[in-house]
Amino acid sequence: MSDVGAGAMRAFVLHPDIQTDADRRDPDAGLEEAVALAEALPDLEIVGSEVVRLPKARAGLLFGSGKIDALKAQFAALDVGLVLVDGPVTPVQQRNLEKAWGVKLLDRTGLILEIFADRARTREGVLQVELAALSYQRTRLVRAWTHLERQRGGLGFVGGPGETQIEADRRAIDEAITRLKRQLAKVAKTRSLHRAARAKVPYPVVALVGYTNAGKSTLFNRLTGAGVMAKDMLFATLDPTMRAVKLPSGSEVILSDTVGFISDLPTQLVAAFRATLEEVLSADLICHVRDISHPQTEDQAADVQTIMAELGVDEDVPVLELWNKLDMLDPETRAARETVAERSDGVLTLSALTGEGVEPLVDEIARILDGARLDQTVDVPFSAGRARAWLFEQGVVTSETQDDDSWHLNVSWTARQRARFAALSPGSSGESHGG
Repeated sequence: MSDVGAGAMRAFVLHPDIQTDADRRDPDAGLEEAVALAEALPDLEIVGSEVVRLPKARAGLLFGSGKIDALKAQFAALDVGLVLVDGPVTPVQQRNLEKAWGVKLLDRTGLILEIFADRARTREGVLQVELAALSYQRTRLVRAWTHLERQRGGLGFVGGPGETQIEADRRAIDEAITRLKRQLAKVAKTRSLHRAARAKVPYPVVALVGYTNAGKSTLFNRLTGAGVMAKDMLFATLDPTMRAVKLPSGSEVILSDTVGFISDLPTQLVAAFRATLEEVLSADLICHVRDISHPQTEDQAADVQTIMAELGVDEDVPVLELWNKLDMLDPETRAARETVAERSDGVLTLSALTGEGVEPLVDEIARILDGARLDQTVDVPFSAGRARAWLFEQGVVTSETQDDDSWHLNVSWTARQRARFAALSPGSSGESHGG
């Protein structure tokens, strides 16, 4: 069987439509997304796809024996080397199906890990993918098919299924996980230094979030002129990219492009990529980019909101909903969408591709951020010189006086800056007198 890296591997995508699943998704939409996921890997040739309707999942084989035989014949006729199952597959099911069909098999988690491995660019991104992959592999101890081991000198699992080999593999994985966690701790320390340096820049952070392939990177490029990869594929962006943007008012913001969200994101990756999404947690404004032309746009929006809640995004952070890809709509649908948007608070319509609607978006960002500033007086004791210095570094001080034991600073700042200051200097006090 040819290796994926040595040329295009012929792959078939299956979406099990299990009738007993409580959170069962639309099967056709699920299959379409699974195929798009598979197409995000450059060295796969998708030769077929199918929804398999199941009354319930079979413990050892997932599918019924008749369906397994029918699929085996289909895979043989198409010379399929890899089957992608859009859903969870247990290690036992994976082993049995691979044996029955004579192919390699990846479930949804494995496929997403492959894509993340292919897309990760920064040191932290690579380490986080490896950590997530090792945690996943530890439950399976499968022999290597994935990019992860080939590209990054991984563990190279060999040998048979004997207990000794499994124990050796498990020990090797545990050692690698410990090593990766140490490396990640060092990288996280470096990131915290970078974050501290950014905190000194008095610019608000605007984070673009959204379902994968919603057009975030295209909008980011439109707003910043940056050459971030923006292709019509899932997970085109995996590492956060940040750029300063000057608004028409003259003030500047930092725009952050983030990895796309997706339904049923593997739990290993939610944890591993939390740091990748930390720019969202420190944002002063979140722009939720939606592909308004997608038939499942409402479901996608709900998935994004769920993940943001899981990440712990502060409910006080303002959110703008951007209905993107107007250019993909027929005139009647477009008119209806625009009418709904006009009647909704915090919703704008645009096309990042053509640039239509981008100017009103920039104006709205400026309005929200400039309007979000509070004018206050802060009393800082002489013993808290560092806190006073931080206020000046932030560029929020408008005037200053002092008496025998403290400085009195008039500041104009965002609620987030005020919260940061409170954490930095709990002994200082602030009194609002306007804003």
